[in-house]
Amino acid sequence: MKQYYVFIISIALIILLILWIGPQNIINSFKTANWKWLLVAVLIHLLVVGIRSLRWGFIINKPFDFKDNYIVKTIGLFAGNFSPMRTAGEVFNAVAGKRINKITLHEGLSAGLTERFFDLLIVGILLVLSALWVENIRYLAILGAGISLTIVLLIYFLNWREDTSIWIYHKIHPIICKLPLKGYVLDNMYLKFTEGLKGMTKYTNSFTTSRNISIVIILAFISWILECFRLYIVFYAFNVEINFVSVIIIFLIANFIGVISALPGGMGSIEISLTGLFVLFGVPDALAGSIAIADRLVSFWVVSLLGIIFSSYYAKDILGEIKNYSLDMGILKDK
Repeated sequence: MKQYYVFIISIALIILLILWIGPQNIINSFKTANWKWLLVAVLIHLLVVGIRSLRWGFIINKPFDFKDNYIVKTIGLFAGNFSPMRTAGEVFNAVAGKRINKITLHEGLSAGLTERFFDLLIVGILLVLSALWVENIRYLAILGAGISLTIVLLIYFLNWREDTSIWIYHKIHPIICKLPLKGYVLDNMYLKFTEGLKGMTKYTNSFTTSRNISIVIILAFISWILECFRLYIVFYAFNVEINFVSVIIIFLIANFIGVISALPGGMGSIEISLTGLFVLFGVPDALAGSIAIADRLVSFWVVSLLGIIFSSYYAKDILGEIKNYSLDMGILKDK
């Protein structure tokens, strides 16, 4: 039942935001919005997903399977949207990649962690620069940069360093052993996880060349800048002028807050943090909330809708695949 509680919290936060701004104020703001520019924002976000799909295909050595890559990436983004800190995204990407791209599970996990590594690296660097530029969000930006770069370091140890990744699991396994699981289940988990980590780090290291890493960084940077440009276009749709550098800072800080809130896809927390940051940068309350809601409709909910469609049509049994993997390790009992 715990997963339902976090969704209730997310919905409650969005409702509180709407009540605080005033439903009529939001309706009035949307009436004055230029819907053509909102459609442009939707297209920009779909382009962002396309660039992330291109990056995914490049990492798994299937760059020309664009349709399959787009479907897999959308499913992963959809799963991330409805999981705390977007943690399910990599798992669903890997399983969808196994079914649709015909890659191994450890290749998919390696690709997902490689993507997350460079995304967070860019976010961390941009947050450091933001802290230097804008004084009133300096401490929050530094905190965000510190957390982002710490996770980057952890991913490096897990995804590139076989010895360190196994060492980390050795430290975690005694804690798992305290769970009420049978001995053969624990042995099977140990075997599966250590073999998986070895396969994952082996694939990551085989992919890691200066040329490949340069391309991944460029694609990651383009996707982040385009996401910020999408938000800038949403501002334009509501006839609000704002500096693009401010948009980048707002976008990064809001997404950081969304992650540390541990709410599914940052639902509620991102809308509220976007609104607060917009107000901090001089946008009137009603417009600030309306722009935040519009941007989330354009990004979060459009991709989520596509993810539901793609999952139901192309990967109906993806949850079953994850369950089967758990059964294979003996964690769940097959009824």
